[in-house]
Amino acid sequence: MAALTEWKVPPSAQPRAEDYSYDLERALSSVVGLHSIVPSDAFTADTLGIERAGNGVLIDKGLVLTIGYLITEAETVWLHFGDGRVVQGHALGLDQETGFGLVQALGSIDVPPLPIGSSKAAEIGDRTVVGGAGGRTRSLAGRIAAKQEFAGYWEYVLDEAIFTHPAHPNWGGTALISPKGELIGIGSLQIERERDGKNEHLNMTVPIDLLTPVLDDLRKFGRVNKKVRPWLGLYSTEIENRIVIVGIAPKGPAARAELKTGDVVLSVAGETVTTLAAFYRKVWSLGTSGVEVPLTLYRDGVTFEVRVNSSDRAKFLKGPRMH
Repeated sequence: MAALTEWKVPPSAQPRAEDYSYDLERALSSVVGLHSIVPSDAFTADTLGIERAGNGVLIDKGLVLTIGYLITEAETVWLHFGDGRVVQGHALGLDQETGFGLVQALGSIDVPPLPIGSSKAAEIGDRTVVGGAGGRTRSLAGRIAAKQEFAGYWEYVLDEAIFTHPAHPNWGGTALISPKGELIGIGSLQIERERDGKNEHLNMTVPIDLLTPVLDDLRKFGRVNKKVRPWLGLYSTEIENRIVIVGIAPKGPAARAELKTGDVVLSVAGETVTTLAAFYRKVWSLGTSGVEVPLTLYRDGVTFEVRVNSSDRAKFLKGPRMH
């Protein structure tokens, strides 16, 4: 992991303490650096890498909230503090539906947790801070640009994600801090949108209100204790109102059904789908993991039917190493 001193947000984009009614320095001290090591034979090693770095936010005594892809299949996790201290952590839990991940610190942490606020109460135009590990010089002053549905290519949908502008350069696991100094989201992605004829970069943030229903289960069981959605093991995108498969997870359900990159998904169980969100939601509506998913595909000028035996994504992932 790169040392915290090796990069900084441009001074003009950094938050200034006098612009906020809360103790900015105290709030940002709750954001830590996160560095994880994943085995080379892990299911996600090729797509997410074997060494991952980002941020996490202390939300309780020794409990750090982050974005799940940073700790998926991690065998070693380290938490880095702005003063140079490093504490080992344990990948405690992961929720595929929200994207949240939890890390338990295995050493003493003497920084205050960041209070949890309400993402529902956040409004477009609100002044925010996107907090990165290392304090003000690694954090970004910004505003909420949008609150809307988000669908990810990896079979993922949020009913209402939060988008902020400008985009933080080290966005994974950042703390989205409200005007009250409360945590209202965890940084997930950087995306690009066209606005007034120009392209601008935004951060997509997972809203914190999704944490409360899953937090206790993640702490106790490492995953949410409920029926699991069916997973197909494919990556897809929207191209001119068509769902195009752009990748297949090795040995996953789609691979076993011999789906191919470039296939176009026309319908699910006879229902036409033209958006990623509609595609995934229709699959999930058929039942729980293991349910058979009927797809109508188009490939090389031919339309045909295929049935995919779905699975539980977690079964393909290495579990956390116990300490």
